[in-house]
Amino acid sequence: MALKLRVLPSLQLSTALPTLSFSLSQPRSLGFRALRSHPNTIATPASPTRLMIRAARTEAKAATLGSRAPQFQLPEPLTGKVWSLEDFEAYPALLVMFICNHCPFVKHLKKDIVKLTNFYMERGLAVVAISSNSVATHPQDGPKFMAEEAKLFSYPFPYLYDESQDVARDFGAVCTPEFLLYKKDGRRPFELVYHGQFDDSRPSNNVPVTGRDLSLAIDRVLSGQPVPSEQKPSVGCSIKWHP
Repeated sequence: MALKLRVLPSLQLSTALPTLSFSLSQPRSLGFRALRSHPNTIATPASPTRLMIRAARTEAKAATLGSRAPQFQLPEPLTGKVWSLEDFEAYPALLVMFICNHCPFVKHLKKDIVKLTNFYMERGLAVVAISSNSVATHPQDGPKFMAEEAKLFSYPFPYLYDESQDVARDFGAVCTPEFLLYKKDGRRPFELVYHGQFDDSRPSNNVPVTGRDLSLAIDRVLSGQPVPSEQKPSVGCSIKWHP
């Protein structure tokens, strides 16, 4: 009895593997894991849907040194408290950081940011962190996960949520992480003296994290010395604006 063989058409999974797009000089694993097909995944001849994950490398824009800190009123997801610029009026200096949960550049510095801010907050520095990313595109950066992040890493500073993204625009922030250091003389308003990088370390360059650039600026401000105007801009992921 003759057997007839029928060749089945090649099948494709309905969802293709995500594509990672980075523009780093020496790429390496940044904590993203490619999705693996589950053994029970049903193959279909449908056209694949591609999921694109982008972490665009963005450099902070030049800011006008001497400019005043803009007013803000933002909630802290961990505690529910609403913070404003007035809450820091009694301090001689204020560090404003734009960060988020998912960015590999922030993750690279996170533990050292906590160490640095703990050290200087004990010496009179006020610190606040702000997340302005859209939860429409990056739900992992939303309030619930911000609260978990602040608790997990024991943030000594309030971690505020900028839902409208107006505060990021007011500060001129474009990336995460981004650092803006303001000083205050008596009753004068906070004035920008440093808008630069944490240090030369990046997720891809194997340079140790030291916080050198930012710590030198803070040291000068707290000791009443001028901060050099030549400052290296911070580099990180672009702020994820609302679609």
